[in-house]
Amino acid sequence: MLPQSKKDSKLDTKKNLEVLNELAELNNCNNVLFFEARRHEDLYLWTSRAPSGPSIKFHVLNIHTMSELKLTGNCLKGSRPILSFDSNFDSSLHYKLVKAQFEQIFCVPIKTRRSKPFFDHVMSFSIVDDKIWIRNYQISEKDPETGADLSQASDMSLVEIGPRFVLNVIRIFEGSFNGRTLFENPEFNTPTAIKSAVRRLKSQKYNNRVDSALDQKVKLAKHTMPQDPLKDVFQ
Repeated sequence: MLPQSKKDSKLDTKKNLEVLNELAELNNCNNVLFFEARRHEDLYLWTSRAPSGPSIKFHVLNIHTMSELKLTGNCLKGSRPILSFDSNFDSSLHYKLVKAQFEQIFCVPIKTRRSKPFFDHVMSFSIVDDKIWIRNYQISEKDPETGADLSQASDMSLVEIGPRFVLNVIRIFEGSFNGRTLFENPEFNTPTAIKSAVRRLKSQKYNNRVDSALDQKVKLAKHTMPQDPLKDVFQ
């Protein structure tokens, strides 16, 4: 997806993330994408403009890979994408900052290494329920039914390639992986807090069942039938 990117090995530490600025300088990179996995279940994404910032921390949700989806779309390796942003990105300052950083990261420079000088796919960024939905589509110039080439650009269609995922903004920092907080999402709940709430809810249901069973036993004890003195008369 990013022909101009340079991969690096896994980071040994998760506390001192400022070392990523040094790695970016060694690789002559201006932007950093860092995926942080916790407990083998939760995934976070850091995007940063190295070395001065700003940096943004996201919670990654609903990840579906290309092999998992098995979609029919396809694009050439190294081709440049067209970036499509929802109009809601201009509704608030922190979304404007996210849009500007995505433009710097996902926009492939002209004549960069390993890139092709044409566009054949579209990356869509939409805001739904205060979350950023990211999709990748192929620009299809053929009729999906007959396979014939389309003569007009207006007849072109989009076919999803994948992957697809959702980003939830957690916090925006002034510096690169450090600095004061410029924005903090007040509606964000950590996955650990959500799991704890679910466990408390399940335990509350269990406690309610136990209390109901005890109440039933008390009611039965109160309404016990008195012993009949004449039950042995006809034996």
